[in-house]
Amino acid sequence: MQTIQANNYPIYFNEKGYEALNLHLKENKYSNLFIIVDSNTNEFCLPKFLPFLETELTIEIIEFEAGEQNKNIETCVQIWNVLTELGADRKSLVLNLGGGVVTDLGGFVASTFKRGVDFIHIPTTLLSMVDASVGGKNGVDLGNLKNQIGVINVPKMVLIDTQYLDTLPQNEMRSGLAEMLKHGLIYDKSYWEKFLDLKAIDFADFDELIYRSVEIKNEIVSQDPTEKNIRKSLNFGHTLGHAIESYFLANENKTTLLHGEAIAVGMILESAISLNKKLINQEEYIQIKSAIKSIYEDILFEENDIEPILELLIHDKKNEYGNIQFALIEGIGKIKINQSVENELILEAFQDYKS
Repeated sequence: MQTIQANNYPIYFNEKGYEALNLHLKENKYSNLFIIVDSNTNEFCLPKFLPFLETELTIEIIEFEAGEQNKNIETCVQIWNVLTELGADRKSLVLNLGGGVVTDLGGFVASTFKRGVDFIHIPTTLLSMVDASVGGKNGVDLGNLKNQIGVINVPKMVLIDTQYLDTLPQNEMRSGLAEMLKHGLIYDKSYWEKFLDLKAIDFADFDELIYRSVEIKNEIVSQDPTEKNIRKSLNFGHTLGHAIESYFLANENKTTLLHGEAIAVGMILESAISLNKKLINQEEYIQIKSAIKSIYEDILFEENDIEPILELLIHDKKNEYGNIQFALIEGIGKIKINQSVENELILEAFQDYKS
């Protein structure tokens, strides 16, 4: 697969990535090398990665406990302290080997340590390959509020090796698939239609689907790196999805949702809102709802869940001047950003989701 050129960094695929990484190490005089992993990628992915690495640099592995609940400033402080103790300096290189939590947090750690050191993303989950590692967003959660603290800063490169997907359980694959569905819904109707019958997909060609998803995200981000305009389209499903994810993360009586599971619900809800605002027709909505529900289990919402979810919308980082801003689809494959939505339409969407 051809290398994708993003804003000031390349995205390599499979064996080309390791060649580019090793060449980068030869051409740049780094003082030492730090690999940030979580407990999962340390066990399952690091042994696959290290044999590809060709360097005489001192390599240090920094591990933190896996899970969204650890994507916080406290974990960053621990890693900054370890970097300091192990002699990291301005010429150190950080490799982030893992899923979205690792690439988000590791990119933030590198971007802020000594005012910024070079870093490279090696995403190991489907979600991080098609979404989290692409676009330059790095950051952490503030309590249960998603991605409240962060910076936009690009890596030296992204290396996508789909062999790491062999280490993933099915629920993690479904989580990443949600972002691929989103890319079709907001940008490419023909790409969306490839997922309408999952049984018909030849998963031997899944690399091509991943490649197209990365292409779509990069095409959007390249037009608007700092999210002033069209990049907001990537928030489809995320305004409500993030609020749902945060609520389930903080509520001890709820089972924590994977990011993609929450976004899948968010896309159905925000499609219902798009229908109510006459941006899509009934046939398009039924197609979206039935396709997503055929992949993801229904999430049970009690009557007393809705109000605290709505309250979390106020903290959404996409809000401007106190107004909740939605990106809604305007027909499959098109998007309309900066849409205000009344609470009544949100409540109606939740009622429709249950039906």
